[in-house]
Amino acid sequence: MELINPLAEQYAGAYTSPDEALLQEICDWTMSNHKESIMLSGHVQGKLLQMISAMIKPRRILEIGTFTGYSALSLASGLTADGLLHTIELREEDAGRAQAYFDRSVYKNQIRLHRGNAAEIIPTLEEDWDLVFIDADKPGYINYFNLVFPSLRKNGFILADNIFFHGQVFDQPVKGKSAIGIQAFNDFIKERTDIEKLVLTIRDGLYLIRKL
Repeated sequence: MELINPLAEQYAGAYTSPDEALLQEICDWTMSNHKESIMLSGHVQGKLLQMISAMIKPRRILEIGTFTGYSALSLASGLTADGLLHTIELREEDAGRAQAYFDRSVYKNQIRLHRGNAAEIIPTLEEDWDLVFIDADKPGYINYFNLVFPSLRKNGFILADNIFFHGQVFDQPVKGKSAIGIQAFNDFIKERTDIEKLVLTIRDGLYLIRKL
């Protein structure tokens, strides 16, 4: 399903600041070579991640789902001078490629890449999070939220990607493991009263969540 009018997407991209050279390289390689290139955040959403990070000026960021490194580098741009971004990737090939990009970036000393199962790694990270980006396996979203929320500072933010899941959550009934997982997460977030939440209709849907 085409969620956003392609002309609107093209217009938004044309009027959005261009990517830095390394981000553009990651985008070009991923779109040309990765069989799951649809998972890339992309230019407009990547710039939104940069903007949000710049506004928050986080000291500690957690990203769940590194992919090829584009979103991590976008988020890292807003880190404080003593800030760190922890990012977790299950797939070894993607983790290796992302690390190679990180090593070439100005943020190479501020990014810690963890390889393995996020549900097992998150409890080992003794940090208080200012910003969390969830973009991993969709049935795991509720579990990831519950794992990070106690360590999210007051007024800290969580971003959850793909909350429309290619438009499949609009179907009744919702079908497919990932779409069902996302719908369950959306319902879970909607009912909580200890957060403020906003659905952003950008790309495949982005939940912006603030801890009260």
